[in-house]
Amino acid sequence: MQIIKYLILMVLIATGLQANAQVQQARGQYSISYSNLMTKEAPPAIKQKAKQEAALKAIEVYFAEAGQSESANFDVIRPKILEDMGRFILDTVVISEIDNPKDFQYTVAVRVSLNVANLRNAVQSNSAVGKSNEAEKSAMSFIFVSRQVDSTKTYDDRVYKRQDSSGQGSGIESNKNLNKEKTTEGESIKKNQISTNGSISKETVQSVDIATKSSATTETGGSTTRKASESTWRLLPSANLNQVFVSKFSQAGYDVIEAAMAETQTFKVSIVEADYKSGNDIQPQTLRAIASGMRESQIPYFALGTLDVGMAEKDPQTGLLRVAVVVNAKVLDVTKVIPRTRIAVGPVTYAGVGPSEDEARGSALKAAANNAAQELSSRMTTMGLR
Repeated sequence: MQIIKYLILMVLIATGLQANAQVQQARGQYSISYSNLMTKEAPPAIKQKAKQEAALKAIEVYFAEAGQSESANFDVIRPKILEDMGRFILDTVVISEIDNPKDFQYTVAVRVSLNVANLRNAVQSNSAVGKSNEAEKSAMSFIFVSRQVDSTKTYDDRVYKRQDSSGQGSGIESNKNLNKEKTTEGESIKKNQISTNGSISKETVQSVDIATKSSATTETGGSTTRKASESTWRLLPSANLNQVFVSKFSQAGYDVIEAAMAETQTFKVSIVEADYKSGNDIQPQTLRAIASGMRESQIPYFALGTLDVGMAEKDPQTGLLRVAVVVNAKVLDVTKVIPRTRIAVGPVTYAGVGPSEDEARGSALKAAANNAAQELSSRMTTMGLR
């Protein structure tokens, strides 16, 4: 039992460190050619150069794995990293090295520990907003709601049946009448008398021929109509998540104002939350209210999105409960008459584990909020928004 508790504790610690780590490890590899100096191995200067380039490759791999926007940020700060690599790389461990004197080529692979905080500070200091003074920095606000399906209404199939019948017939009737008449006459003479007699007989024959023909056809058909299920959502408390977004956007250099502080007669946080309770998207009139309210408050950028929490399931690797969170987010530029969506992220899924559903959900939400805020702020930096 103690072993199980220990394993659970280690998993939770590892999960928490992954979400908030300011030190990350990365690997890089580099190959370099050297001249024929009649030596059996690469000179020390060549080896040192290769290790330095491999460490730089490791930093590039870290930014590439972080996403497209982060990779673009690496290109901006590359010269600064080369100026003082010790500021960004805490230690370097050589994993493998291959020296091939026959081909005059030396290859080395390293694992480095990166000072993520200093890397992000370097990105920030070189961004448009980072180079701006306080008066030039743009204000921004945000609404992010975390929610979970509260109820789902499903509909029975609607079945319609139809049967069509048709028939036709034809007939021919033929009548034949045949009349036969037979006459007999006779005469008899006796003494002075003459007598006559006659008889008539008639025979009637009637013949009727009738021919009929009929056919009938039956056609059946119908349709089945299915209606999609309708879900309603319940909002989860998100005060802790708001702190994450405030922290990330502030670190990016923006003047962050919480939405509740920017409410106006037309813009209300409760209206946005009500829309997210009933569906995946907010209504057009709500979007117009957001734009109007932000303009009135002189806030040019507004971020909004959802963190949809899934049902808890057993994690096959750890045996703990696992909860997934799907993130959809965007940043609106409301400075123009028709607001523009400048940045869109998602859907992206993040997951968290824990011994209980509440802990797993909290871990997943924290990871989702951190990554979503980091991705949005990185893209804003890449686009030069300030």
